[in-house]
Amino acid sequence: MLNPFGSQQVPGSYVDLRKRMFQHVQDLKVNDKIFEVVKYAYEQALTRENMILSRAERNRMLSQIMKMVLEDMSKKLT
Repeated sequence: MLNPFGSQQVPGSYVDLRKRMFQHVQDLKVNDKIFEVVKYAYEQALTRENMILSRAERNRMLSQIMKMVLEDMSKKLT
């Protein structure tokens, strides 16, 4: 919600609250934790499958898997 008397956000607005909540989540390094969990599971799956890939192939596939996981997580919110 915009302040009718200027361009500043109204304290306590939804946008302000969302920014504070995001900062709290960032402070807990949630992104890093999610990345590490997915990367570990991916590496374990490659080992189980006995797959040997080049570094570039491993990174490309990890990126694709990470995107799929995040999209799946996003769908669970609706």
